[in-house]
Amino acid sequence: MGKVKTMAEETAEKTEPTKEKKDENTVFVGKKGVMGYVLAVVTQFNNGVETVMVKARGKLISRAVDVAEIVRNRFLPEVKVSDITIKTEELTSEDGSMSKVSAIEITLAK
Repeated sequence: MGKVKTMAEETAEKTEPTKEKKDENTVFVGKKGVMGYVLAVVTQFNNGVETVMVKARGKLISRAVDVAEIVRNRFLPEVKVSDITIKTEELTSEDGSMSKVSAIEITLAK
């Protein structure tokens, strides 16, 4: 039977052109509404996962922070931020030019 994809995984496939291994407990924040990503994180925790990583790039970094804070403050107060990683990623556009974009990874743990 085929795996049902979460909204976050579908968004990740559309917005993540990198060759990174997609982890089961990772939520890639895109341009959809904040609550959709909050639901994806809460669902991961309800399925028994101990840690969930919320990733975003560029202008969407603030949305990833919002997702983490809404999960912690409204839905799962026992969840804590265990790690925050910031970095710069180089992306290649369709015309071959390289551009640098900021990225964040917020690790939430029970």
